[in-house]
Amino acid sequence: MVDTAVEQVRQAANSAAVTPVIPGFHPDPTICRVGEDYYLSTSSFEYFPGAPIFHSRDLVAWEQIGNILTRRSQFAVGDGRSSGGIFGSTLRHHNGEFWFVTTNMSNFGGGHLLLRAKEAAGPWSEPVQIPGTLGIDPDIAWDSEGNCYLTWVGFGPAENESGIVQARLDPEADRLLESPRKVWQGTGLAYPEGPHLYEVGGWWYLLLAEGGTERGHAVSISRASSPEGPFEPCSANPILTHRSTAAPVQNVGHADLVETIDGDWAAVYLGVRPRGVVPGYHVLGRETFVAGISWEDGWPRFDQNRYQVPAADSSFTDDFSSESLHHRWISPGNDPDSFTAHGPSGLLIGQSNTGSVPILATRVPGHTWSARASVLLSGDAGVRFLLRIDDTHWYAIEASGPQIRVLAQVGPLQQVLATTEISPIPDPLQLVISCSDAPLAGQPGKNTGPDEVTIGFRDRGRLTTLASLDGRYLSTEVAGGFTGRVIGLSALKGRVVMKRFEYDHQV
Repeated sequence: MVDTAVEQVRQAANSAAVTPVIPGFHPDPTICRVGEDYYLSTSSFEYFPGAPIFHSRDLVAWEQIGNILTRRSQFAVGDGRSSGGIFGSTLRHHNGEFWFVTTNMSNFGGGHLLLRAKEAAGPWSEPVQIPGTLGIDPDIAWDSEGNCYLTWVGFGPAENESGIVQARLDPEADRLLESPRKVWQGTGLAYPEGPHLYEVGGWWYLLLAEGGTERGHAVSISRASSPEGPFEPCSANPILTHRSTAAPVQNVGHADLVETIDGDWAAVYLGVRPRGVVPGYHVLGRETFVAGISWEDGWPRFDQNRYQVPAADSSFTDDFSSESLHHRWISPGNDPDSFTAHGPSGLLIGQSNTGSVPILATRVPGHTWSARASVLLSGDAGVRFLLRIDDTHWYAIEASGPQIRVLAQVGPLQQVLATTEISPIPDPLQLVISCSDAPLAGQPGKNTGPDEVTIGFRDRGRLTTLASLDGRYLSTEVAGGFTGRVIGLSALKGRVVMKRFEYDHQV
């Protein structure tokens, strides 16, 4: 029986049911179509630039074309906490413009942020904060008469401002036209959130996420003859969930629908790929998946196997010869442009004026991979190359002077795991972090994590491994929060130049 299940998963290896179309930390997808072009954005939390945006012609092959929030004036640092920042959003196209409405939980209290642009790749406008919209997960929709509706998860304080609420919005004056009112609150599962409102075939549909963005996650839907309700729930709710199943993708939910070029329908949604022993550990964060949608008796039905995802190689090399950083480079709580500069030898990485140690990072899109950072160190300069899930959960290799050491931070505990010295320091010094399957993966009764993280350096062509670590401590199940792994570099002191960064995807 186990063998049959494994074989079914193997045969469906490229099915969209088990293969994300945007792998790695890309949760809460929101999608729209303009002509033959699809555009999609995801949550980004404390990382800046924020709200990455992607383009596709077929819903399965996506290319990042930029970030929506590229100026610090669009995305205030606020408290800068892990898993703060940019939460669930909605991307739409209306009257020749792209619209994006979101929430900055690190600068919370003033209301949702509304931005617009002529082109999806930007530049996007400065955000306007909408008063009286305390909460998260805003959705924006228009009816045929031009009325604009804002629907969101309200945080009160008044009773009619808590739960799934809605109000008409004047998007030109950036204000609500009426007091919020409660609409459908879901089927009774925990944390109804992520509302999206659509008009299809004369009905208005309200799509929700329920059950929390963990193993109980689900998608439910209701409909009404008016965007204001009252909404009738679908008798087949939840229309998507993997709770209490052995599916290799779990936590599925937070969906958004789109009408396809040929008049069909599709959905994007988030999911995770846990590995290792119970309870299972997901390390890449919540990823973006796609499914087909069929309409039966006036209700949408998910077809998770409709699309086939082509095998993709996420490997890349960056020699930082361009005048600007690639869209993939981000930083938690900092602006990469504030502490990096392009030079003739590579990318100069500096320190922060605030005393913090800024990190230049990129999302990890795969389970098995190797990353190498080739750095030039001047004098007593110090550098840290790290794999991170948040401020208190990371593994790193540091080099300063002749000493190289490996550190691990897990919650309040930080420990040096290995040290060595090399003299002279290679020019450049190549620091290496890689991930591979856990050594005992798949063996019954073995207490294995999701993977093994190996850390070392390369000197004159020879790889020296300093530590191999259980990857479960860099998982969401251990660290908590809403993000996934990133890999990056920090300059601890002095002049540090990243000459080259290589990421090799390994099947």
